[in-house]
Amino acid sequence: MNSVRFEPAEVLDFWFPDTGHESSRETHGAFWEERMQGGMDAAIIERFADLTLAAATGLLDHWSETPRGRLALLIALDQFPRSLWRDTPAAYAQDIKAARLALEGIGNGDFDGLTTWEQAFFIIAIGHCEGPDHLERMQRMDAVVEGIVGRMAPQLAPMGEGFLRQHDRVKGIIERFGRHPHRNPILGRPSTPDEEAYIAEGDFPHLRRPAAADG
Repeated sequence: MNSVRFEPAEVLDFWFPDTGHESSRETHGAFWEERMQGGMDAAIIERFADLTLAAATGLLDHWSETPRGRLALLIALDQFPRSLWRDTPAAYAQDIKAARLALEGIGNGDFDGLTTWEQAFFIIAIGHCEGPDHLERMQRMDAVVEGIVGRMAPQLAPMGEGFLRQHDRVKGIIERFGRHPHRNPILGRPSTPDEEAYIAEGDFPHLRRPAAADG
């Protein structure tokens, strides 16, 4: 695999197209709906399978040397695997690396110059990553999420409450279970009775309409 041919711009132009989606609540909501509800799956599988594998095997780690390269790598590690390897353990195998990348970017200032919709994917990656410090990480992000909401453009500001609710919902699930129980069948993990009830209910954060699209 020749990773030299992969460039961060490929990922960024695809995931964050310059379409003016941020000009209205409706178009920005559609931007989120497409990305969070599987609408990009076919294009990712067709166009980015090799790039996703390169990212997952460390061949694109040098992208993190610049702020926008870091953003592109974060998307390639956290979002693309969920489409390319959906419903398999590989979909989650990059979560630790993606969360570390996001936390480091928030800490070193790479995060600061990004748009609010780009910054939101840092929070999503941190929320995805299971582990013993999961709840503590999510709680540390409270102020960061509030900052993102506070910086939203006036036409997008009404979506902020949805983003806050989604963040709080994920925190609540981690506080209750310590992990994302909907992954248990895919990862071969036994479920507790409480988790079985939650799974049977089927009301998972990733299946809800995106926060940005809330009415």
